Amino acid sequence: MILKALYDYYNRCGNLPMPGMEEKEIGFIIVLSKEGRFVRFEDCRTGKSQARTYLVKKHVGRSSAIVANYLYDNSTYVLGYADMDKEVDKCKEQVDLLEKQAAQSVAAQSAYEKAKEELKELENKRSIKEQSCLDAFKNKLISIFHSYPDSYELSLVCKFYQQDKDEILSSIKQDSLWEDIKKNLSKKYSTFSFRIEGDLKIIAEKRELLQLDEAEEMNGEKDICLITGNRDVTVDTTTATMIPGSQATAKLVAFQVNSGYDSYGKKKCGNAPISKKAEFAYTTSLNAMLQKGSHNKFSVGNRTFVFWASSNSEAAEQTEGSLFDLLGYTEEEVDDPNAKIEQVRKVFTAIYSGSLKTSLEDRFYILGLAPNSARIAVVYWSECSLKEFAGKILCHFKDMEIKDTRKDGKPYMAIDSMLSAVTRHSNDGKWRNNITPNLTESIVKSIFQGTPYPFTLFSACIRRIRVESGSKDAIRIARMAIIKAYLNRTNSNNKKIEIMLDKSNTNQGYLCGRLFAVLDKIQEDANGISSIRERYMNAASATPASVFATILNLSSHHMEKLTNEGKKIFFEKMKQEIIDKIPASGFPAHLDLQDQGRFFIGYYHQRQEFFTKKEEENKD
Repeated sequence: MILKALYDYYNRCGNLPMPGMEEKEIGFIIVLSKEGRFVRFEDCRTGKSQARTYLVKKHVGRSSAIVANYLYDNSTYVLGYADMDKEVDKCKEQVDLLEKQAAQSVAAQSAYEKAKEELKELENKRSIKEQSCLDAFKNKLISIFHSYPDSYELSLVCKFYQQDKDEILSSIKQDSLWEDIKKNLSKKYSTFSFRIEGDLKIIAEKRELLQLDEAEEMNGEKDICLITGNRDVTVDTTTATMIPGSQATAKLVAFQVNSGYDSYGKKKCGNAPISKKAEFAYTTSLNAMLQKGSHNKFSVGNRTFVFWASSNSEAAEQTEGSLFDLLGYTEEEVDDPNAKIEQVRKVFTAIYSGSLKTSLEDRFYILGLAPNSARIAVVYWSECSLKEFAGKILCHFKDMEIKDTRKDGKPYMAIDSMLSAVTRHSNDGKWRNNITPNLTESIVKSIFQGTPYPFTLFSACIRRIRVESGSKDAIRIARMAIIKAYLNRTNSNNKKIEIMLDKSNTNQGYLCGRLFAVLDKIQEDANGISSIRERYMNAASATPASVFATILNLSSHHMEKLTNEGKKIFFEKMKQEIIDKIPASGFPAHLDLQDQGRFFIGYYHQRQEFFTKKEEENKD
């Protein structure tokens, strides 16, 4: 189902690379003169971790095998120069250390000589690999030139490689960009190709040199493709689809040899045959949505989610754009961060109400991925109609909606905001590495499938409030929205928690929270401090009977300090209105975790009501 949906997305888009091609990041161009000599490097990087993309022939699959790409590759293949690996560096450090100790004893001298031999062996292996890779690239180039003997550009590149390796390296090391290139050889964008001086295109994207040999491409055994159902030439291994945190060779579909996945003498993808055409389509679709700058993905922690619609309808395109506005990350600064959220609400309301037309065949897909060794793990998959999906998002909006008196309020309904509210922040403000395992996909499932929010989200929220109880930011809006949403979805038979203060709510936790907010406000107006919140909130929310007698007594002293008689009457009436709803047996001895959540909601609602009244008085 996942592969078929990705395959259909390729056919839907129409602007993705044709079979055998791909958009490839190439960070550095080697500019050659009309005599085939090195002129300079051209820097094609567009940021710290990305470079300009070119439409080139699809890269070859390789792990330990030495196979060159088509007119582009990394420095080991193109220049015969490999990045210094950690093993060689470590060995060099060991040799330098032992050299200083060699004169001290015979044993130290022996260890030094042994380390030197190991270093020499490692460097020889590296040198052999460099030369083998360079030879593979040159042989590939010659093979291509034989296919296109009239190509002026290929003839110049061949002239460039008529120099020996040392001569090539000697010329490029004089370039001012070389030292910077060496520092970044391990980066994903550190790929090289050629351009002839005065030409506008690099040689790897020349259309006249990219005529694919259909016979060669379609060589291989035929089987029934599990995606299309047609008998076609199948692949042995699939293309890498790397996500953040995974290895560069990570794949969505892979089989481990001799580990119980082989059957009936079949190996690798022979166990689940995928045609070359279908494999190209689904991997190209996934890589397109995973690329940097894509508006078909969002990431939280080490989880990456991609989403797409099955059609090109207006409703489908607006759904994709709206979901990115809600959950995606962009560095673009906006004057009103809530403006996009309101637009998202309008789009999904229009789809759900039918004013923005959809059909039952219009589907919406969400795929959650996580790094897992050399593979990619699927942690979430959802498929539904556009209208059904719009309804789930609107339900999330409704459940998370709560009174907000902030003038510069920021959206708090996004997954990122929800996780930030319930996760411990380090001293430097970072929190993503502290996210509770599996919490992200649990929230995604709750939002996109309309199921109750996870208990771990609710309990983490209560925990963070208790830890930060002395801070004004402990009872923040995102946390209150989470508690409200969790309780309303979990307890469908109980009274729903309203968006704002609900005086008809007689839940003991909610009433205790309201009363605590009143007592806190009295002290704040009388003394300008909130010491009862810092000292008693945690106890009041868990064991009200043990502390409310004390803080009510303190409140009486605070009331005496109020100079405004009108305020005294106002607070006294409010206290009495709440206390009258407490049973004659007194405050509850203990509140369970859900009622503790209602306590904090009651506190928040009552505090927001004070702010609302103050604003109304200022307007009058």
